[in-house]
Amino acid sequence: MMEGNMWLNETIGVVPKNSWSIDPFGYSSTMAYLLRRMGFHNMLIQRTHYELKKELAMKQNLEYLWRQNWDIEETTDIFVHMMPFYSYDIPHTCGPEPAVCCQFDFARMRGFSYESCPWRFDPVETDSNNVQERATKLLDQYRKKSTLYRTNTLLIPLGDDFRYVNTEEAEAQFRNYEKLFDYINSNPHLNAEVQFGTLEDYFSTLRDEAEKINYSRPGEVGSVELQGFPTLSGDFFTYADRNQDYWSGYYVSRPFFKAVDRVLEQTLRASEILSSFVLGYCQRFQCAKLSISFSHKLTAARRNLALFQHHDGVTGTAKDHVVVDYGTRMHTSLQDLQLFMSRAVEVLLGDVHDRSDPTVLSHFEPVQERSKFDVQPVHRVLKPHEGKAHSVVFFNPLEQTRNEIVMIVVSNPDISVLNSSGSCLKSQISPEWQYVSGEKISTGRHRLYWRASVPALGLETYYVATGQDCEKAAPAVVKAFTASQEFPCPEPYQCSNLEGKTVEMKNSYHTLSFDVIHGLLQKVTRHKHGEQTEIGEEIAMYSSRGSGAYLFKPIGEAQPIVKEGGYFILTEGPLVQEAHSLPKTEWDKSPLSHSTRIYSCGDSIQDMLIEKEYHVELVGRVFDDRELIVRYKTGIENQRVFYSDLNGFQMSRRQTYDKIPLQGNYYPMPSLAFLQDSLGNRFSVHSKQSLGAASLKNGWIEIMLDRRLVRDDGRGLGQGVMDNRPMNVIFHLLMESNVSALPKSHSLLTLQPSILSHQVGAHLNYPMHAFVSKKLLEKSFKLPQQTFAPLATSLPCDVHLVNLKVPQPLKFPHAEAAEPRFAMLLQRRGWDASYCKRGALQCTSIGEEPVNLFDMFKDLSVLNVKATSLNLLNDDPEMLGYLEQIGDVAQEGNVLISPMEIQAYKLDLQPPSSPEE
Repeated sequence: MMEGNMWLNETIGVVPKNSWSIDPFGYSSTMAYLLRRMGFHNMLIQRTHYELKKELAMKQNLEYLWRQNWDIEETTDIFVHMMPFYSYDIPHTCGPEPAVCCQFDFARMRGFSYESCPWRFDPVETDSNNVQERATKLLDQYRKKSTLYRTNTLLIPLGDDFRYVNTEEAEAQFRNYEKLFDYINSNPHLNAEVQFGTLEDYFSTLRDEAEKINYSRPGEVGSVELQGFPTLSGDFFTYADRNQDYWSGYYVSRPFFKAVDRVLEQTLRASEILSSFVLGYCQRFQCAKLSISFSHKLTAARRNLALFQHHDGVTGTAKDHVVVDYGTRMHTSLQDLQLFMSRAVEVLLGDVHDRSDPTVLSHFEPVQERSKFDVQPVHRVLKPHEGKAHSVVFFNPLEQTRNEIVMIVVSNPDISVLNSSGSCLKSQISPEWQYVSGEKISTGRHRLYWRASVPALGLETYYVATGQDCEKAAPAVVKAFTASQEFPCPEPYQCSNLEGKTVEMKNSYHTLSFDVIHGLLQKVTRHKHGEQTEIGEEIAMYSSRGSGAYLFKPIGEAQPIVKEGGYFILTEGPLVQEAHSLPKTEWDKSPLSHSTRIYSCGDSIQDMLIEKEYHVELVGRVFDDRELIVRYKTGIENQRVFYSDLNGFQMSRRQTYDKIPLQGNYYPMPSLAFLQDSLGNRFSVHSKQSLGAASLKNGWIEIMLDRRLVRDDGRGLGQGVMDNRPMNVIFHLLMESNVSALPKSHSLLTLQPSILSHQVGAHLNYPMHAFVSKKLLEKSFKLPQQTFAPLATSLPCDVHLVNLKVPQPLKFPHAEAAEPRFAMLLQRRGWDASYCKRGALQCTSIGEEPVNLFDMFKDLSVLNVKATSLNLLNDDPEMLGYLEQIGDVAQEGNVLISPMEIQAYKLDLQPPSSPEE
């Protein structure tokens, strides 16, 4: 939105304030919030559940003020016009009778390429002989449609997909409508006035009318934004357009690309932040060239990411060749961004006064790389020779210092890890396992783990070496169960057979119990509380006949697919323990394998979560018309109520109803879903990508992983979805108990994540970026600088830096001092106060205290601070609905953000005393 809005303003001098959104499949209230804070005042939407449209239409509530459900101050209200009928095409927009409306789609007359009306009455040219009859017929539809709305101002859209492709078609529509309008307007007894207009014309005419006439109903909660209309909160999922056709399939369609979308998003954010620091520190020095020379590719990356947010992009509902185009664009941008980050890391760890050309190739390369757009990333395998070392640099894109176990892949197990000051660190090696069963279960490579500490928004260097005077990485102990063949033990590990039907692995927070025969998680004991939580893990498949890219239409319930047998391997080490399962199923090649990991990092966020990784390969005709799920069966009495997020920004309460089919009880899960009981026990699943989730039985939460569908489901795609790619789905599971039970009225409350839960989600979705030196270093190695720590102190635990960016890097050297060149977006997360305030974290503070922008950075001065809209185009805080506080920032530098708000600032960054070149 920011990129597109700024392009519009740059290109044609327009700052948009009306949103036209007719084709997304359901609507998120987060979009309403973001638009309002960008300076939009009106929205038009179309695809909402047909029963809901009927209910709103009967009460003349199709136009309303959409308010966020946390908003007590009424600052988030935005006016919404919901279209009333089945579709947005011409037969479904002039009034309630498509057979009549189609007669006024003049591009369907003979001589044009569009199909004739399916209702057998085609349009005819308007002339003096038929204009009275035609105009009266059209006006009758308008009058019938107007009874569904409150005001005397009525909107009749006139168009469709792939229309107005030539001037003849546009001329035919205009010519005929002009005659009809002239007739209506010249006959006062018809009591109507009709004119061509834009969306802005409609909304401004309606607002003028609503200011003169109050259309409010008795007892109705109105809005100061616009009198005369009801307010509404919540979202519009799950969408159904007819019968039992719920559009919950697209939540999961093409999950591989849904995952790539998120990787590009967090890589772009990391690149924007690094680019800002390069320009902030370099200013007019040679090294500023790096960000400026890269600006075309940065813009392309923003646009490629934005393009994939299309309602047929990230949804997985495009044709195969279009998916290839999306994937190729995103892959190109990912590679570009990683090259830029590798160089930016070097500049920020080097000497910014260095005169060498910063645009030459870097000495670093990313630890992970993709060879093609449609394959999983692979880890570069480090092979340090005797007495030499690789430097590995981590970038932490979060606003708090990070302590976590990191992993790289090495070829040689005799290896040590040193920190940037040359001290030896404890490390662990574990065998790397294959995802698919074959003759060899081990890849022959090793995963090297150690505990890293990286400053907020900063860089830290580690060295992976051989032949050092350090203790070598401790090898994990391997225990295996295999039903049939021998287990080949990889070197240099000690292996033994698992005895018994269950096995446990534990860290300081949890003990996990597994069913060895099936390789599935059974229960979790939390040490602090001592209670056992049943978390029966089940992997199952739906069969379907009517499902397609959009629709989910299962035949009955999902059937478990895991049989007794297969491989189950436990690796136990001082830092990481992993249970790896290659389950046996009815198919020769199992559709998935999975791992469960727990960490021992020393009271870090990682210690408190359980990591699940599913490797999914729903590839091949044997899986036609199958949809794969994982289900966690817990002991939590949630009464089939669960909470799932909207755009990673807020939670929405979801209740399972018997009166609607199974597919209507599935909801989007972009990044989080959780269950909770009345005692405050909560089970959360954080996801690294968007999927769909449901709670079909008490205590259950199920998440769909992938789907393979042969048929088209009749919604315009014209094909099935059979281009499945092997992929990894990662979840972080979290169990919490709050300090105070829920109030009795909680059944209708929308609950919030705890601070800990927000942190877990941030760690999963904004992982550290790792870069490795291309050349091996000698024993006396040292970079000019090993650490880069730009923040004076970590931000409060509930304050998130949405982005720090230079919106127009090309203009950076020439920008006038009057207009600040950097932009910062800050969010204060809303969190559940009934959970431990600090969330068992090492939080220095929470956002109840103001954040001072002037004191935020260690070696950079913040100047010219100006509050702005989220698209950076409107600088009037009152117009954006903000409270008064936002205007004082320029003088004091203090930012106090209300929970759930995102605020944007334009500013300048400069080194305290940057000498001119």
